[in-house]
Amino acid sequence: MTKQASISGLILAGGRGSRMGHVDKGLQPFRGKTMVAHVLERLAPQVASLAINANQNLATYAEFGVPVWPDDLAGFAGPLAGLETGLRRCQTTYLLTAPCDSPFVPTDLAARLLAALEEQDADLAFAATQEPGQRVQPHPVFCLVKANLLPILSSYLLDGGRRMDGWYKDLKSVEVLFEDADAFRNINTLDELRSLDTGAAPRLQDVTSCLSAYDPDALPVRDAQRIIREFVQPVRAIEQVALRAALGRVLARDIVSPIDVPAHDNSAMDGYALRGADIPLDGVARLAVIGTVYAGRPTELVPGPGECVRIMTGGVMPTGCDSVVPQELLVEDGEREIVLKAGTIRAGDNRRFKGEDLKAGSPALAAGKIVRPADLGLIASLGIAEVPVQRRLRVAFFSTGDELRSIGQALDEGSVYDSNRYTIYGMLQRLGCDIIDMGIVRDDPAALEEALRSACENADAIVTSGGVSVGAADYTKQIMARLGDVTFWKIGMRPGRPLAFGRINSNGRSAFLFGLPGNPVAVMVSFYFFARAALLRMMGADAPLPLLRARSQGAIRKKPGRTEYQRGILTHGDDGAPQVRITGSQGSGILRSMSEANCMVVLHDEQGSVAAGEMVDVLMFEGLI
Repeated sequence: MTKQASISGLILAGGRGSRMGHVDKGLQPFRGKTMVAHVLERLAPQVASLAINANQNLATYAEFGVPVWPDDLAGFAGPLAGLETGLRRCQTTYLLTAPCDSPFVPTDLAARLLAALEEQDADLAFAATQEPGQRVQPHPVFCLVKANLLPILSSYLLDGGRRMDGWYKDLKSVEVLFEDADAFRNINTLDELRSLDTGAAPRLQDVTSCLSAYDPDALPVRDAQRIIREFVQPVRAIEQVALRAALGRVLARDIVSPIDVPAHDNSAMDGYALRGADIPLDGVARLAVIGTVYAGRPTELVPGPGECVRIMTGGVMPTGCDSVVPQELLVEDGEREIVLKAGTIRAGDNRRFKGEDLKAGSPALAAGKIVRPADLGLIASLGIAEVPVQRRLRVAFFSTGDELRSIGQALDEGSVYDSNRYTIYGMLQRLGCDIIDMGIVRDDPAALEEALRSACENADAIVTSGGVSVGAADYTKQIMARLGDVTFWKIGMRPGRPLAFGRINSNGRSAFLFGLPGNPVAVMVSFYFFARAALLRMMGADAPLPLLRARSQGAIRKKPGRTEYQRGILTHGDDGAPQVRITGSQGSGILRSMSEANCMVVLHDEQGSVAAGEMVDVLMFEGLI
């Protein structure tokens, strides 16, 4: 008998899929087929027969042409219940298991596990991986088990045990180290599924290679912004929230109007509804008032020639009426008769048409829009109670440096209070992110790596301040390079020249990294002109920085060849036109100047010095800070 003939395979698909939104994980589409289909294709050549353990959608799983076995143990007891079910039906010496949400399962899994089990005369073997500098990570769901171990497993389950790595503690087991950690990756959320479903993520090298004369030591602002925009990918996860909870969130889908708005032709103001044919071409016309129409109270009145109806704003237009004359424009009016002068109105004036604002089936708000108060009112006018929005972006942030102290601590000689975390907190809060404040990380390689890994495993993006300048220790670059795809730039700008950007990975999770400078003003400038747009793109939002033009009140010195961001105060002149003056000293450590300013003067790469009276671009802080 061949070694393959001694092994049966079982795909574990018996979970609730709660982390993926209570959907059946194995049946989720992934790269042209379902996830379970990928696992089937990879396991089939390795075993004598295959079966699926599932507790829902049994008929759908049966369409794959293999036996489908629900848990014998009630209550969704986890993968061990599936293993027990498989062992009871196993007709071979060994049973191999793999989860349905791991479409990259190794094609040599069975052979390597069996070789290790036989070599060490073990009872079971399971896969493990180890990333550089990390402990061995066991993967006990990817295991090869002797079928005669069923009584031991059943006894463990009967006693209430559920841990996949707990039932064999008294047995001889062997770990088999595999090199490719991604092969054992579990896709646990729809976000992960969609991000992987798009194919291989872009590499920084691929994006930067599209730029001519790319130089990380002299990178123009616009090139850095372009690289970030092309490299960052949106987080695709949708939540359905109550209307009031949608304020500040990003719409995940278009809001389509289910009704016409307004629902009827109605009056745009208080006055008298009449037929356009009764408007006199010259002289005056006397029209009899036959009744009154109020908003929200439809009428059956039908004015004939020479008649009209008193109507309030929003009142439904009576049949045959197409015009409204405002009460204040009448020569005379009364309860029984009005006198209308020629030329007062034209036919069709002051009438709002059915569907004039929105027609049923037309988009009211586009996906990617950040919901504002006016949008809440618009959505409410459509009778929509719940709104599809993007999941809130999770952003972790921390400051680096031995000289930093938290508020409440005593200041030693040479130490300073950490202001950057509070600034970053405020900027992230304004974006509507879920925030993870990781405090201060000291200048120590182990501490930095631990912080980056923790942030990566718990957030979608990471924002750091400090540790990316020329004088920073080399270990910063080494750690970030080891954890992922990160580059260090010297950008042609002032303030904020050093910047680190990329993506890091840890234990199957990834996060985009924005390493900002340590100077307080440089942190804000770098965040607004690099990180902000990237985070909004991850959120699925489209919210470009709104620059406006203003006249410079004084001369501003500037060298061509770099972009400068100078703090300014914008006012309006006697003619009402916007004018701006800079706040004075523009040092990157003078945070007070940012507090005094209400805008930032943006002097672009190609610009030189600005003369008094010249027009410049200005970014207002209102809504950003």
